Amino acid sequence: MKPNAYDIKREIGVVFQDVAVFEELNVYENIDYFCGLYIKDKNTRKEYIEEAIHLVGLEEFKKFYPKQLSGGLLRRLNIACGISHKPKLIFLDEPTVAVDPQSRNNILDGIKTLRQKGATIVYTTHYMEEVEILCDRVIILDKGKVIASGTNDELKELARIEEKVSVEVIDLEEKIIANIREFSNVEEAEYHNHVLVIKYKKGKNNLTELMDYLRKENIGYSKIYSERPTLNDVFLELTGKGLRD
Repeated sequence: MKPNAYDIKREIGVVFQDVAVFEELNVYENIDYFCGLYIKDKNTRKEYIEEAIHLVGLEEFKKFYPKQLSGGLLRRLNIACGISHKPKLIFLDEPTVAVDPQSRNNILDGIKTLRQKGATIVYTTHYMEEVEILCDRVIILDKGKVIASGTNDELKELARIEEKVSVEVIDLEEKIIANIREFSNVEEAEYHNHVLVIKYKKGKNNLTELMDYLRKENIGYSKIYSERPTLNDVFLELTGKGLRD
């Protein structure tokens, strides 16, 4: 793309992981500046700015300067600056890193709204639960290489496990865990912080078999539930559980 390809740039919005706003401008002025790079008509720009402010929930902070904002509010301002000109293609690089839960929910709701309005969004994140909520198609990268791609369901089919059962139980003996690991369908069983997590390779009656065994051994539990493998399970299975730099 050439530096003067403004017709193309007008259709693209970029929100970097690092906040990139002007400290000497307040919230409204920051959004006005970035929107004004592409929207010259003042009335249209004012309308777009107000929509962006509403989208990220900054109505009460229009006159605040960046140094007066919390980390979550700064990220919301960062997003507003990147999408205020209503681009058709939006790149979002880990927009919810290190933000409070309220800001995170606000950001995710805003992204859903942008998608519903027809924008194509390329979303980068390490939070797999966000991927499940937002993304129609997923690419998993490891060390710069694509190792898997597809829909959420297609990626989950790559997992060796078919079912994951979690049991909240206090003081479970190691011999019980060892016995469970010997069940024919069990891939692995781990016990941490009073929660036993069992991953099954296959089978349809795993939960019943486990409950019968716990009852036989007179082991009481406060909660037990079954779920399909998550994208986080798939990600760890494909990339490994070792710590990364």
